[in-house]
Amino acid sequence: MTLPKLTRAYVPASQEMDVVDLSVGALLRQQAKIHGPAEALTEILPDWAVGRRWTYTQLLEDSERLARALASRFAKGERIAVWSPNRPEWILLEYAAALSGLTLVTANPTFQAAELRYVLEQSGAAGLFISADNRGTPMIDTANAAAQGNAVIREITLLSDPAALFKGDADLPDVSPLAAAQIQYTSGTTGFPKGAMLAHRSLVNNARYTGTRAGLTRDSVHINILPLFHTGGCAVVTLGSLQVGCRMVLIPHFDPKLIGRVIEQEQATNFVAVPTMVLALLESHREVPFDTEHLRHVVAGGAMVSPAMVRAVKEQFGATFAVIYGQTEHSPMTNMHRLDDSPEVVSSTVGPAMPQTEISVRRAADNSVCAIDEIGEICARGPCTMLGYHNNPQATAATIDPDNWLHTGDLGRMNNDGYLVVTGRLKEMIIRGGENLYPVEIENVLNDHPSVAEVAIVGLPDDRWGEIVAAFVRLKPGKTLDPADLKAFCRKHMSPQKTPSVWHAVDSFPMTASGKIQKFKLRESLGVRAAAEPVA
Repeated sequence: MTLPKLTRAYVPASQEMDVVDLSVGALLRQQAKIHGPAEALTEILPDWAVGRRWTYTQLLEDSERLARALASRFAKGERIAVWSPNRPEWILLEYAAALSGLTLVTANPTFQAAELRYVLEQSGAAGLFISADNRGTPMIDTANAAAQGNAVIREITLLSDPAALFKGDADLPDVSPLAAAQIQYTSGTTGFPKGAMLAHRSLVNNARYTGTRAGLTRDSVHINILPLFHTGGCAVVTLGSLQVGCRMVLIPHFDPKLIGRVIEQEQATNFVAVPTMVLALLESHREVPFDTEHLRHVVAGGAMVSPAMVRAVKEQFGATFAVIYGQTEHSPMTNMHRLDDSPEVVSSTVGPAMPQTEISVRRAADNSVCAIDEIGEICARGPCTMLGYHNNPQATAATIDPDNWLHTGDLGRMNNDGYLVVTGRLKEMIIRGGENLYPVEIENVLNDHPSVAEVAIVGLPDDRWGEIVAAFVRLKPGKTLDPADLKAFCRKHMSPQKTPSVWHAVDSFPMTASGKIQKFKLRESLGVRAAAEPVA
């Protein structure tokens, strides 16, 4: 599909796909009727052996049985929280909550008691469903501590206890596609998390648009390596697989060497990851090659990618590579490449808008639409926008304006083909001597240096310039940090003011569980002092 050349940074909603009015439960019932005997879900156990398998018929049967049990213990519209690493019962609970008209609240399994307590109290969850442990770390005591004094929670149930999990039986209600299916808490890269309420219809359609553009078909084998508590895992991959009736292989946690083995043995065709995961899989593949003969499409989201990564995916995996862009508040994707986009386009943009989604780049001063290639705030509008932040009307009003534009907080620009370029976060933009600098641009240059495996750019306060540029660099094996060489490389490819003046080598980056680098922690690691000399 070729769009007409644009004259300003606004793309109207594409009609290439329609909007379906289905709840998550109705979608599951529809697909079980069509694909009943086909395999829907394959479990990979924590020891990396293949575990249980479900056909679409069996997946619906177990989900409805659990839904009837939930309906006997919770009222339609109540909220229940799930706090667990990836396991099939997580997915059963997702579908069962949808079928019984409950809102599923997702919680990061690495949370400590105070973090979990916040999510439980802020969401008003009436039940908590947990695993006994997360990779050897006990969870029961932490769950009890988080729920202590909480008068709203009526039960804490182990997902591994079928007698407790499936206890009870009641009729299932009708569920509106416009009702809240999930409350997803934002990643917390810049501040305290807020609970985005996502409707059934928003999740169903967003996963449908994403899966279609990602090349998913009935014959795909979709490896789910993302955490289920995040929209990438439970919506983009899980509901995307459901849309086409393909098989999804659920990975318990991220381990690139062992995931490579699963890609080989399960003949995986597709996976979605964040760029740091793709990088780790590429590095693992170079060390111990695994068979990628069946791999067709790789999709990455959460950060921009370097041209080197795009080339490596094609050369090592023999797969197409596309970038997705969005945020939790949009259920979650707003933009994605097409499969025939060139490597240059994939590494420099996040593609065109999703179907039925309006995208604009707007000026902060007056909310007017920017010119082509003018940097402003990326905004989206359409059927996938969140219902709002749970019990936080002020934050909702600050994010969704009176014209229903969702303000992402991301900076970007749009080219005249309607492709979006993300240049950074509003709060991450570096203002050096009055000039706006964008970390992504600097990161993309440095990622092409032969010694650099990964880099993150942040701004540090400086008495003279206001802010200066700092680079945190993870080096390739056997390489050492050479600020003079890195500076010379930057000067060759960028203007002088963009060249970092502070260099810091790191073994790893502080990450959110969804794979985003927490830049505020990098900044804190150097302190808020000005730093004019390189840091080794």
